[in-house]
Amino acid sequence: MTDFSRSTWRLIIEDTPRSGPANMAVDESLAESVAAGDALPTLRFYRWQPAAVSLGRHQPVAEVDQDKIAERGYDLVRRTTGGRAILHTDELTYSIAAPTDEPRMAGGVMDAYLLLSNGLLAGLKDVGLAAQKASGDVRAGRDVSAACFEVPSAYEITAGGRKLMGSAQSRRKGYVLQHGSLPLVGDIAGLVDVLALSAEEAAALRTHLASRACTLAQALGVADDSPQLEFPRVAQAMAAGLARTLQLTWQPGQLTSAENRRAAELIRIRYADPVWTTHR
Repeated sequence: MTDFSRSTWRLIIEDTPRSGPANMAVDESLAESVAAGDALPTLRFYRWQPAAVSLGRHQPVAEVDQDKIAERGYDLVRRTTGGRAILHTDELTYSIAAPTDEPRMAGGVMDAYLLLSNGLLAGLKDVGLAAQKASGDVRAGRDVSAACFEVPSAYEITAGGRKLMGSAQSRRKGYVLQHGSLPLVGDIAGLVDVLALSAEEAAALRTHLASRACTLAQALGVADDSPQLEFPRVAQAMAAGLARTLQLTWQPGQLTSAENRRAAELIRIRYADPVWTTHR
């Protein structure tokens, strides 16, 4: 339990999936809105359609095979946050946008990261999973692959020793933006198929990832079609866990007209712009 005074934040659970550029644009639009004081701090849960590969802000695009991504009909997008590549499919994605003067975001990146990880763990407990978080001194080494889910970083969520949730945070222009992925079902090593690797390297990494990462279905030991894994159900559980940990009351909401307009602009000038996506 924390010592925060109870506060009200906006909760957005999106029924309709968005494209990769749209999802990244909405996250940034929400962050700008809360920084300006035009909206409450916001927790958003969302999905991706079509599936998308997202690159970390400074990750070289040469680490992925753009032709293979296009062949599979995936979007390719670059995040404003750091980290390695993620294949977004069959997952629940969350984002938290708050102004930098929000008490729950006080301190450095790792302080907020720890607090939010505790909230995510509480949400997973409501789903039925006793997960863990990696130690605060865990850092990915230079020899890791282009895949985000190869190893956990500090305070990221694990289950049975395997990475379950990856998150990344950005602080700029008066806001804190953190987003992360919870794979629900499917092939946890699917990203390997679109990395710029030889056949031998891909086969080795696929085996490695399968042993080091897992989906929520695997962690729970349930079938992929289990009701426990339904997107709305998991989103509500995660929201409840975060609310308890952060002492929050949720105000259900949606994007404002201004946020939608800004997101559309960001899609055009940034996230759907090949120059932005391939600049590293």
